[in-house]
Amino acid sequence: MTVKTTSPFGLWPSPITPASLAQSLRLSDVAWDSDGETLVWLEGRADQGVLVCSWRGQAPRDLTSTLSVRARVGYGGGDYAVANGVVYFVAQEGRLYRQSLASGEAQPITPQFGHMASPTPSPDGRWVVYVYTHEGEDGLGIVDATGKAWPQKLMCGHDFYMHPCWHPDGTRMAWISWDHPNMPWDSATLKTAYLDTTAQGPPIVTQVETLAEGPDIALSEPRFSPSGSTLAYLSDESGWSNLYLYDLQTRTHRPLTSNQADIGRPAWVQGIRSYAFSPGGRHIYTIRSDAGFDSLWIYDLSSGQARELDLLPVDYTNLSQIAVDPVRGRLVFLASSSTTSPQVVSYSSEEEIPVRVHRRSTGETIPSADLSKPQPVSWAAGDGTTVHGLYYPPAGSRSPTAGLPPAVISVHGGPTGQASAAYNPRAQFFATRGYAYLDANYRGSTGYGKRYMAALRSMWGILDVEDAVGAAHYLVEARLVDPERLVIMGGSAGGYTVLQTLVTHPGVFKAALCMYGISNLFTLAADTHKFEARYLDSLIGPLPQDSALYRDRSPIFHASKIVDPIAVFQGEIDRVVPKAQSETIVASLRRQGIPHEYHVYEGEGHGWRKKETIEAFYKAVEAFLRQHVIFA
Repeated sequence: MTVKTTSPFGLWPSPITPASLAQSLRLSDVAWDSDGETLVWLEGRADQGVLVCSWRGQAPRDLTSTLSVRARVGYGGGDYAVANGVVYFVAQEGRLYRQSLASGEAQPITPQFGHMASPTPSPDGRWVVYVYTHEGEDGLGIVDATGKAWPQKLMCGHDFYMHPCWHPDGTRMAWISWDHPNMPWDSATLKTAYLDTTAQGPPIVTQVETLAEGPDIALSEPRFSPSGSTLAYLSDESGWSNLYLYDLQTRTHRPLTSNQADIGRPAWVQGIRSYAFSPGGRHIYTIRSDAGFDSLWIYDLSSGQARELDLLPVDYTNLSQIAVDPVRGRLVFLASSSTTSPQVVSYSSEEEIPVRVHRRSTGETIPSADLSKPQPVSWAAGDGTTVHGLYYPPAGSRSPTAGLPPAVISVHGGPTGQASAAYNPRAQFFATRGYAYLDANYRGSTGYGKRYMAALRSMWGILDVEDAVGAAHYLVEARLVDPERLVIMGGSAGGYTVLQTLVTHPGVFKAALCMYGISNLFTLAADTHKFEARYLDSLIGPLPQDSALYRDRSPIFHASKIVDPIAVFQGEIDRVVPKAQSETIVASLRRQGIPHEYHVYEGEGHGWRKKETIEAFYKAVEAFLRQHVIFA
């Protein structure tokens, strides 16, 4: 029986504790082996990446115990691949390994230099192609699958590479590449290459063709059909990320989908999979994202018909990393909803139980009635543009509490990203304590068409700030929250927006939470990693021409305007937003006597992985807000 309470907003007893959040698993990828019987998925346990396999639904077992599985090209992803009873994976130090699914220890097949991602075994199992980065050069490498020979460069010359894939006959490859100053969601190129496989050594590229490119056209996820007659890929040339098919014989392109909804996501990481062919190639399964809510669709390539698949009994609202059993055609993917934490889920319409859960990231002990369900909301910006967000009302089986709740306005990172209807432990942490929580999908976010995403170009630090403040005003005007107890929160690019908001709109928020936020755009452009080294060209402008804008929009040069209490959190070894970004803004806060806290977590990079860090972070957040918001 649920006991109802009347605790004040912000002080509700919550079933989500800092310790419980620290215990959750991170599920980041899942794949079938060639036998169609074995599942392999990747679990994040604190700072350790562990591969787990399960054969025919039997009890799962760990494959890696001493090696941490984690690819580190850019933001990571593309950690492993499975084929013919072998898993190929990248260990955290950068080497590529192979390991039998049956027994035995992992064996390295490349030397230790640089970093690798997206291992892609050849159809005959003799070779593995991968993405590499080393001493400033990125490209595609190739190594024999047993590691007996030294790896070779297969392709280089562009700044970045992603999504290598083999033709079924092993004589052709496709991939995506792009160059500075573009990001992959700005403009990219789809290329194929013919391979000479007659030599004794690894295949050699003999001819390269560009199949698709164009200014301001993002291309991603090339994939050959099982017969090899078609190359599928994603393109946003229509203004939305839709699926296209290229006929290799007639050399013609045609769109398969034409929805005002996205199939692809911005390529922040390697190894993204948003669609998959059925084993015979008659159907394509896609994950469609509409305003942050995902659904699963099947397209019949012969009839052109499309229909949505029913994944009940759980109403999953977030799906990712789809893969198809190459024998029986069963699907597997990662799935969650606002009230269901991430799971490894398989689906088959031909089985008595269509949806099966193979792994859960949490114990799922909290009743769904005690969790908050996000509601799509929108409001008008100053220029009349409709801005979007997801609103989480205070949640729980409780009697009404007098007054209005405090609110947290959350600003997602990127800024080319999106707050989706996936399970959001942070939102639930606040909502179950009696806070309202709004995930602002400000202009520049994905999921609402390319025009909406492109609105932030040259306007970062202006439109995102306006929309964060607009989100707060929306909640106040709707009489959903207490206008005297507003909090703004964000990390990385979202942390930049937090700082910029405090500079330009002092007094709107009662307090702020900034995680590894950017305070100095000049030093960010000079110090960040290669992937984002020219990102600011589009978000602000190129240097040195637009140096005045960099100074105008860098919070550190206007920190004297900050008056609101703020807690700053930083990873000690963050290479994306180095610690100096937080150190400088904290030094200014200290000089001015602004109420603040500064927490640096040793061994953490761009985000928290360690259990002790996650628990300490949420404890610090709760204590800070009690002092400066709830009891102020």
